[in-house]
Formats: sequence, structure tokens, C-alpha cells
Amino acid sequence: MFSSKSHFFNQLQRLFYKTAGITLVSLIPVATTYAHHSHANLDRTKTVTNRGTVTAYGWRMPHAFIKVAAPNAQGKIVKYSIEMLHPPAMLERGWTKTTLTKGDIVSWGGAPDKNPNRYYTGLTWLEKSDGSRLTLKLQPEVVVPSKDFSGIWSRDLSVPLRYLPPSDWPYTPKARMQVENFKDSQNPLLDCVASGPPKATLLPYPIQIVRPNDQTLLINYEGRNIPRTLHFNQDLAPGKPSIKGHSIARFEGDTLIVETNNFIDDRWGIYTGIDSSSNKHLIERMTLAEDGLTIDIDMVVTDPVFFTEPVTIKHKLRKIADRELVKANCTAESAKMFLEGP
Repeated sequence: MFSSKSHFFNQLQRLFYKTAGITLVSLIPVATTYAHHSHANLDRTKTVTNRGTVTAYGWRMPHAFIKVAAPNAQGKIVKYSIEMLHPPAMLERGWTKTTLTKGDIVSWGGAPDKNPNRYYTGLTWLEKSDGSRLTLKLQPEVVVPSKDFSGIWSRDLSVPLRYLPPSDWPYTPKARMQVENFKDSQNPLLDCVASGPPKATLLPYPIQIVRPNDQTLLINYEGRNIPRTLHFNQDLAPGKPSIKGHSIARFEGDTLIVETNNFIDDRWGIYTGIDSSSNKHLIERMTLAEDGLTIDIDMVVTDPVFFTEPVTIKHKLRKIADRELVKANCTAESAKMFLEGP
């Protein structure tokens, strides 16, 4: 049981030695998908191209977007909506909040909406009038391995996309009804409402882990105002219940064990399409890889309102370049664009 300052620093020392002898800087060019919904409205079998004038460029959560005045198939100038990834993911792909400005002339290509009457597309590439070209491919970046879980992490590329609730979990009748009536439009992020853990950790948005002292570990969920504190003081009394709950941490060897309760009811607080109740209990086992570049997480969720027995969720994080967290507010326009865009 974790209880002393010396034990805490012994754990850090052991984790440090694990990284000795490895290259401390890695260049990792990879590609993946980051989205809070499935983009099922886009026809991925087709690509459309067009050229027009930027009327708006939104650097917002949960999706950056571009509005472009461009001709439709009949030559009439209409307003297209182009949905991209969330700002932290766009940053990894070489975009910034100043990449585009109103009035820029751009050409672009992307998957069209399945509804031919909607002027809405995804984005594969974009070219500015000066010839510069941008894509959604991840750019090579300097990634420094972590020695003690600290740093910025994102969902590993090996983790499957989680756009639907699992069909084979031990649901209660209440949860089974929710799963059977699942719709992407029920996502709380469409209302800019963040869910607590474990759902908060499962989302594709980056996570910053900070070690300020020997008694706490902080988890900042990028783009969501729900900072979470893990307490190493086993006797610390819980505060007011919340979607974050009250988390007590300890080490078992090199594995960090986090036990969390004291929750409130939470929309999609467990998984896509699955709410959680104030009875939720969460145990997370976090193991830092030898190379300091990934964290394996085993989550055991108990919630008698939604499950007839505990459910285990396996997750994995990959280390990304350390930086300041992106500040980008969530807006209804950005969140609901795939539902309501022109």
C-alpha cells in the first residue's frame, strides 16, 4: 500500500532506470482518426474537389472547421462546411489557429455527405493560393519518453474505434434499452458536455499527466474543463460528488492502481452510448512500458444500475510531443455541424 514519500520516489527511481540506455528522442510519423462521432454521414467511397473563398475558420472543440463560398454542381455559389479533426489533432498535422483567415482562396478535396443536397464535406487535402498544401497526415515530431507517467498522451493507434456500444456486455434491462436505442445524435459532446472517467480517458483527445508532488498526480483532459486529481493519501476524505469522482492511487510494483468512486449520474460516463450512475466504481491499472512511450490501462467498471457484473475495458495511450495544452472552447456550431451543417 502506497503511504510514504520515500516509497513514492523509489518508484520514480525504478521507472527511471527502466528508460536508461534507450534513445530519448524519437521521430514518430503515424496516422490515425480522431473524432467524437463516426463521420457515418460521409461517403468514404467518393472524393469531391472544389475551389472557393474562406468565409470562416473555426479552431473549436470538438472539431475545427472551415466555411467556404464555392460553386455547386450547377455553378451557383453556396456555402460549404468542411469538418476536420479536433484542434489538438490538427496541431499534430501541421495546422494552427492562424493557418487560414477569412478571404483566403483555397482548393480542397474530401469525402462528400451522403445526402447530395448538403454542401458538407470531410477533408483529405487543402491547397492555398500560394501553392502551400496541407493534409490530415500526422507530421514527424520529437517525442521524449516518460520516466514517471508524466507528459502528454493520446489514444494508441492499436486501440479500436469506439463509436458504438458493445453488444455483448452484461447489461441490466435499463442499459440494454439504452443500447438498443443508441443514436450518434445522443452524444453529450454535441451539447459541449464532457463525461467523466472512464469515458473521458477513452476519447481520442490528448491527456496531460503531471506529477506536482509526492502526494498527487494530475490528469488534464485536453479540450475539456475536468481536471482530475489522483491522491496518494489513502486516508483523504472525499469531497463533493462529481463526474470525476474521488480517486485514490497507490503503486503495486511499477503498476499504478487508481480506485475511484463518489460519482454522480453521468451521460455516457462509461462508454459510447452507456450512461453511468452515482453507484459507479472504477479501478484503473496503469503500466508504463519499458521504453516510456506507451501506457497500458486495464479498467474495471462496476455499476449495478447498468451492469449485472463488472466489465473490463482495455485501453492504451501513446506518448506524443510535450507542449502547452491547446485552448479551444467547445461550441454548438462545431459540435453539431455534422448533423446540421448546410
